[in-house]
Amino acid sequence: MRIAIYPGTFDPVTNGHLDIVKRAAEFFDEVVVAVAKDSNKITLFSLEERIKLLEAATKDLPRVKVRGFEGLTVEFARQCGATAIVRGLRALHDFEYEFQLALINKKLASDIETIFLMTNSEYSFISSSSIKWAASLKGDISEFVPEHVEKAILEKYQKTL
Repeated sequence: MRIAIYPGTFDPVTNGHLDIVKRAAEFFDEVVVAVAKDSNKITLFSLEERIKLLEAATKDLPRVKVRGFEGLTVEFARQCGATAIVRGLRALHDFEYEFQLALINKKLASDIETIFLMTNSEYSFISSSSIKWAASLKGDISEFVPEHVEKAILEKYQKTL
């Protein structure tokens, strides 16, 4: 069985993330969306909330599982039995950062490959940060995230205002 992980903080999950998940599932028997408990970022949603939002967004994708993790991505990949880490690329600056991570991961775990998938052009400008920024200013984010995610984001910002 070919297993890959798709790691990220997914704060929030976007339609661009979901595009990568769906496409990765075409190449692997199982894709584990690995939701990172990232201590370097202040997230809008807790780890548990991000997992629930992703589970709802991927419920119709039978080869996709969602799990939280902390620590090294390659160690989590090993725990899952994964042979690949899937990463999405939007632009050149993404490639430079992702290439560095891939090289480090290869040194740490030579048996795990990094697979890059180019984001579809319709999602190339979408980032979780820009969605949160737009939502905080009451912008319409409906075309960038699933409906349940939009609702959750708007609820978060209503509580903080």
